[in-house]
Amino acid sequence: MGDFRLTTFDNPYDPFEQFTLWYLFDTEKGYNTCGKLDRISNYSDDMTEKEINDEHNRAIDELISFDFLNIYKKVPRNSKVALDLGAAPV
Repeated sequence: MGDFRLTTFDNPYDPFEQFTLWYLFDTEKGYNTCGKLDRISNYSDDMTEKEINDEHNRAIDELISFDFLNIYKKVPRNSKVALDLGAAPV
């Protein structure tokens, strides 16, 4: 599996390369995406990096499956999400 992040359709910032701006936008809008992911993720200290990545992706998929407002999307690293939404290139 690749490296993925959860974002909202209206967030113009890249959650990989512009995390601070992405996070500020997310919290200003009241989405609390990181907090939601944290609540449904099941991490432990003895997990490998691959297991942590798999759990992160599972949590993203679960949040999207219960997203009745249809505001979330899963984006891969090096996607053009910021460019597609009109934000300045990184």
